[in-house]
Amino acid sequence: MSTPGRPANGAPYCAVLTGGGGGIGAAIARAIAPQCAVLLLVGRDAARLAATAQAVERPGLDCRFVLADLTTAAGRDAVVHAASGLDVNLLINNAGTSEFAWFADQSEAAVERILDVNALAPMLLTQRLLPQLQRRKGATIVNVGSIFGYLGYPGCASYSASKFALRGFTEALRRELADGPVRVLYFAPRATLTALNDDALTALNAELGTAMDAPAKVAGELVALLRRPVRERLLGMPEKLFARVNQVLPGLVDSGLRKQLDTIRRFARRGEPRRTQPATSIRTAEGGSP
Repeated sequence: MSTPGRPANGAPYCAVLTGGGGGIGAAIARAIAPQCAVLLLVGRDAARLAATAQAVERPGLDCRFVLADLTTAAGRDAVVHAASGLDVNLLINNAGTSEFAWFADQSEAAVERILDVNALAPMLLTQRLLPQLQRRKGATIVNVGSIFGYLGYPGCASYSASKFALRGFTEALRRELADGPVRVLYFAPRATLTALNDDALTALNAELGTAMDAPAKVAGELVALLRRPVRERLLGMPEKLFARVNQVLPGLVDSGLRKQLDTIRRFARRGEPRRTQPATSIRTAEGGSP
């Protein structure tokens, strides 16, 4: 009889995947399931999590899910409790939220929510699960960020800040753990076709001719990262190039975005100012990043 995390099928991963019920999250679950002995899905929507679990069901896979709001201590406690005894060796911090809005128009609640979900929650969950990961001979943390974690974009000031923070955390933690068994990777999709995207942002991308990837393509790239680990994996051209140029010659990117600023502002400021809307108006997905 197999023990939790070490079943007879020999699959390499006992994984925790946050945002497991959303667009990118569900696609990641389907993509990594064949390599998993245990897959623990985390999210806030029971129906979506159950649907993902059913979609990935296969012989030899123990797929479970736990309802948890990771911005709360109780939610993180629930994940740690569910993961106890599973011998976790893969943590994918994928859950995210976003709002496309001019910063001056955003409510304080929206700004706080974006930073809590995208930066603070994965940091604190990682801290809680780190002892389990460090007990394995080899383990991996993948933080799902965004191209906007390299490239500050108008209308996405709060979102970019959260993904810059997640990238900084990933880099610092990778260096802290460099002499141990846990590797820490940053995965940066470009615009992706998920419910996370504001309708105005999707319309802006269409007007500017910005490509948007399907969740299945993004998930496939994450599987490729697991097979051939590198510190950071950025998706898409020319976004990947712009991100790198921004690190060494930010003035060039400033000039390029300045030419698009009127168009970006027109889409970001559609309708009433966001600060008059309730916090629940922001787009929250079970997982994924634009």
